[in-house]
Amino acid sequence: MSSAARPAPAPGTKPGPLGGTFARVVGANLSSSLGDGIARVAAPLLAVQLTNDPLLVSLVAVAALLPWLLFAIPAGVLIDRIDRRLALGLAGGVRALVAAGLLALHVTGALTIWWLLLVVFLYGILETVYDGAIRAVVPSLVGRGDLPRANSRIEATEIVVQQFLSQPLTSWLLAFSAVWALGLNTAAYAVAGGLALSLPAVASGMAGRRFGGRTGRFSRRTELEDAASTSAPGAPDGAQASRTDSMVAGWRAELVAGFRFIWGSAMLRPLWVVSVLIGLCHAAITSTLVLFILERLDVPEAWYGTFLLAGATGSLTAAAITNRLKTRFGTGPVMAAANAVGLGAWFLAGAFPLVWVGAVAIFVSFGCTTAWNVLVMSLRQAAVPNELLGRVHGTWRTALWGTMPLGSLIGGLLARSGYSTPLIVGATAGLMVAAVGHRYIVSLPDPEKLDPAA
Repeated sequence: MSSAARPAPAPGTKPGPLGGTFARVVGANLSSSLGDGIARVAAPLLAVQLTNDPLLVSLVAVAALLPWLLFAIPAGVLIDRIDRRLALGLAGGVRALVAAGLLALHVTGALTIWWLLLVVFLYGILETVYDGAIRAVVPSLVGRGDLPRANSRIEATEIVVQQFLSQPLTSWLLAFSAVWALGLNTAAYAVAGGLALSLPAVASGMAGRRFGGRTGRFSRRTELEDAASTSAPGAPDGAQASRTDSMVAGWRAELVAGFRFIWGSAMLRPLWVVSVLIGLCHAAITSTLVLFILERLDVPEAWYGTFLLAGATGSLTAAAITNRLKTRFGTGPVMAAANAVGLGAWFLAGAFPLVWVGAVAIFVSFGCTTAWNVLVMSLRQAAVPNELLGRVHGTWRTALWGTMPLGSLIGGLLARSGYSTPLIVGATAGLMVAAVGHRYIVSLPDPEKLDPAA
């Protein structure tokens, strides 16, 4: 059932089910989340086995995030032009092949830090496609009033699988044999790709989509007819050149369409800037978090994933209560509080490097980040037309995640003077940004009060 057929529930009524199609999307995302969780735990742990240089370890985070700077906008254009089920299936299938390559490198003893960085970089490229497609699918299935609830459910599924299941599982499997962890990673991505391709047509997002002023269905047919006519024998060279120039101009326009929409929105533009600056600080904090936990807090490597369950618990708790907090206090106040409290927790963890303080701080910080992400995503989905969802998401992530490699490098350099330093410096800088943007963030509306631009 499309979002147009699922109006928001009336105030004071119990929300209805989100629908069987949405449940199938969650199921497909569950398998992909298992693969992501294994990869995110395995990569830094494999890195510390291959090198003890904090800067090289921080490059794992750089390799994971750099694709968002280089490929997120082209991925957004692709997502807005093709069946989004196909985008999800391709991302899952190719990641399975890359995971199989990593397994082969490990088995043959050929794995180096540089091969690992390449694999992580390829994962990142494919994630730009998958992440944009899964976020763009949701508004096709639920109404605007249900977006926070739907996004919370997706976040909760990812948290349970990536953190509660895959984090401790991957740590223990790596301690026993990396073959098992990397093999499971390959299978998880393969299953995710297959499930995505089996989703019904409503998840494609093709209905009502427009390119260059025409609906996606008719524009695609017209493109095929144009291609046939311009390639026919005797077609004038000038006409073919004109058609080529028109296609190039169209792609260029689509590449900048997301930026123009964000920059033209009085609500999205400052939210984008604040999100990028806060993300930069979080990247500096977390790029060497594995070293802070293993070396500063003296947590055994086999228990690394289990220790991070504190963050998983915080994220799951936030996913469960964010919609209720938003209903009671409003979107803006909840986002402002999550921003300040999460950064404050990181500062305390760096200032007081004790195991129990670190566990509490990770619980609070991960939870606050989840609440922020759910509400930012819901605001964006409610404000952006369907045909622009991929490009706006790609443009947003290009700046947000594309600048995070810089934060990760800064964190790696700061960690050379002490593993607590990135937490203290990054949190302090983030709190300054939060203070400057506090009045604006508090004023943000609820998603159901927004209408996409025509």
